[in-house]
Amino acid sequence: MTEPSSTTDLTATPGQTVGPFYGYALPWPGDNELVPPGTASAVQLHGFVYDGAGTPVPDAIIEIWQPDDNGVISRANGSLRRDGFTFTGFGRNAADPEGRFVFSTVNPGASDAGKAPFISVVIFARGLLNRLFTRIYLPEDTKALAADPLLSSLEPDDRNRLIATRGADGSLRFDIRLQGEDETPFLRFPGHEA
Repeated sequence: MTEPSSTTDLTATPGQTVGPFYGYALPWPGDNELVPPGTASAVQLHGFVYDGAGTPVPDAIIEIWQPDDNGVISRANGSLRRDGFTFTGFGRNAADPEGRFVFSTVNPGASDAGKAPFISVVIFARGLLNRLFTRIYLPEDTKALAADPLLSSLEPDDRNRLIATRGADGSLRFDIRLQGEDETPFLRFPGHEA
């Protein structure tokens, strides 16, 4: 094996695009049910994933992490556990052919007093070199939303794109736009490559 000379131009290339290529390993029964549908506290979180042209992305995978309705972040081992009793705070759902995702979850409580409750979201999709991170905020506590450090750092239009819409049935609607004029604001964490 020869070493490249110092004059060789080495161009960085992506290792692989992220995406739902491993259908045998990623989905599992009840992956989108953080609580069983129909339980007293269950809330449907749903939406669509769109590309920059407004076309639905049919093969995205959405993951969510959240505290329970009391704001407690689960420390239980086994986030894949779906026993109908243990709230692990984690779910995963593959978008359907129309780009729709759906979760059965609870309204997250605030993890700290006075803070706006939110759901952390990770998006995997074809063409992305790395996963994307964002948040879904609940629409009701306008005082907490106004005081939230992340939301306060954004322009009003961007801020509003992180707040879900509450349906008459109590469900939460949150659409994800990967690019374009109404692009969902995405977050970068330390150590996360863009």
